[in-house]
Amino acid sequence: MNTRRKFFKQSALATAAIAASPLSSFASQDIYSEHSTRLQGLPKGDLKFPSKFGMGGVALGNGFQENSNEKITKTLEAAWNAGVRYFDTSPWYGLGLSERRLGQFLFEKNSEDFIVSTKIGRLMQPNDNFTPNSDLLWKGKLNFKHKYDYTASGVRNSVEDSLQRMGLSSIDVVFVHDLSPDNGDLGESWTEQFEIAKKGAFPELTKMREEGIIKAWGMGVNTPQPILKCLEVADPDIMLVAIQYSLVDHKNALNNVFPEMDKKNVKAVIGGPLNAGFLADRNRFNYGGTMPESMVIKRKQINAIVKKYNVDLATVALNFCAAHPTVASVIPGASLAEQVTANVDSFKTKVPKALWEELKDAKLIEQNAPV
Repeated sequence: MNTRRKFFKQSALATAAIAASPLSSFASQDIYSEHSTRLQGLPKGDLKFPSKFGMGGVALGNGFQENSNEKITKTLEAAWNAGVRYFDTSPWYGLGLSERRLGQFLFEKNSEDFIVSTKIGRLMQPNDNFTPNSDLLWKGKLNFKHKYDYTASGVRNSVEDSLQRMGLSSIDVVFVHDLSPDNGDLGESWTEQFEIAKKGAFPELTKMREEGIIKAWGMGVNTPQPILKCLEVADPDIMLVAIQYSLVDHKNALNNVFPEMDKKNVKAVIGGPLNAGFLADRNRFNYGGTMPESMVIKRKQINAIVKKYNVDLATVALNFCAAHPTVASVIPGASLAEQVTANVDSFKTKVPKALWEELKDAKLIEQNAPV
């Protein structure tokens, strides 16, 4: 841990210089540099993100479709070769599969060279005959079932299990996962589970941060309510703001969530920046089976403008997320090597100023959104 702390601190001066630069200069230079210094350090700890882009681990757990070990290994190799050094995963992704695959890939890498975040909230239980619901996101063979546990002991057990699955001695960031009203398993009882977490998971994660087992923690959710409640009652460092800040849906996060986070010096990781492929022109939206008509119309209108500037929709969407100063990293997922390479290339592509101006003039993005 001391070695990793030294590694992260070595870039503190460079990071401070970048953070002090005007946003336009910062966006046009360092986000896109292949040799970018570590950006957006967390004010409460010593964690620095390698760049403003990382990789989400849903596809590593056979999200949406079954992916072979060979395919996922090639995707991770492409990500590493492209400069990705931040990887997000969860026990929930493939019921342990995402963590196992990521840990196998990172096992021979120098632990000083990457950052990993995972999640707590569900404990895996071995079950050879587990048959998931047909609408579950995870495909293929699943040898585990799960139970929810947001207690202090549940946090300890979950982190220890994750360390074992990934073969790591420490974890950089831990997110409290899916403690949210959109979680169909919890429904309205999510507030009861939040009270358990307030007394159990939250103080235990703070204690683990003090012990050096983790560097930072926060909520990892798809809705704003848990983030705002956590800011009121606990001492988080960073929030995984999933499917709440994207090119087509960002008003509430921009005007209500991020300002509250800024008051506590809490940074954001943006999950689902492409709304599960919707902003890469795929016919799906977030994690549901239907695409809202209003979003389809909005995407068509944005595409009509984007195509005039010789950039693609995904590039514009990813750069939009990365431009906000509260955002520490953006983590699009990928199941193919060419997808992750394209994502990294997108972050290194400068989007013309006139494109942003036209989107604002057409009221397709908020006037006060950083671009």
